[in-house]
Amino acid sequence: MSAVEVSPLHRPNDRLRRRKVVNRAMEVIAMLAAAIGVAILFIVVYKIVRNGAGQINWDLFTKSYIPLAPPGTPEGLANAFVGTIVIVGFAVAMGIPTGTLAAIYLVEFAPRRVRSFVSLVLDILQGIPAVVLGIFYYELLVITTHQQRALWGSIAFATMMLPLVARSTMEVLLLVPNSLREASLGLGVARWRTTLGIVLPQTVGGILTGGILAMSRVAGEAAPLLFLSALGGNTVDWNPLHPLQNIPLAIFSLTDSPYPDDHAKAWAAALVITVFILLTSLGARWLAARSKRKLGRS
Repeated sequence: MSAVEVSPLHRPNDRLRRRKVVNRAMEVIAMLAAAIGVAILFIVVYKIVRNGAGQINWDLFTKSYIPLAPPGTPEGLANAFVGTIVIVGFAVAMGIPTGTLAAIYLVEFAPRRVRSFVSLVLDILQGIPAVVLGIFYYELLVITTHQQRALWGSIAFATMMLPLVARSTMEVLLLVPNSLREASLGLGVARWRTTLGIVLPQTVGGILTGGILAMSRVAGEAAPLLFLSALGGNTVDWNPLHPLQNIPLAIFSLTDSPYPDDHAKAWAAALVITVFILLTSLGARWLAARSKRKLGRS
């Protein structure tokens, strides 16, 4: 009886060699994709720094923009910076607590079916484009009240922040070992006190990380503000009930100007918002690493 001949493609050595080749090819493709992403980021940052660094001065942060100002008139974007601080500040005050409390309820108290349903809703809400939220709140708030307000922009930003904060907080809460909860409950401590005194202190860094990332996500958004707070004046105003100028809209309008000085101000504003996002992202990474080490020790 003759031996059955083994196909070359089915020999163990050939299969191993083929797997190594495919694995190496996938590694090269992944490294190339990562290099392309990093290169694009560096090109964008280099362009922003090159065009905007020379325009960073004290007047940029202390003077307001004056349309058609005579040459040599000191002007800046103080009104846009103040408006962004007000809009993002109120959004943070609304979005982070709401998202955090929603995550605590879903992880610590909600039944499984409720958790699955609300998690799905949060994922869908996270995928809604910013311009759609802007149109929705324009119909709901601006048309109803017949006026634009910075507060309406804050509400739209808070809606964008809520699913990001909630989902990131849920992930951090799920990393807390159940043994900590069981030990506290075994001693007769109430569930709410266990969550407040045992679980949350372990996850503060992770919660702050999600909040910071969500804040940096909305800080550069312009689409909702086109509908909700696009009629801001050229004076510094801290009243959230007024439409306020802001950095994204300032960049949008200055780039349409035919004057090179306005383009320079747009690059300077882009540099400021880029540095802000960079610093907040680094802070979020540091807090995430710190929270991970703390949870690991637990």
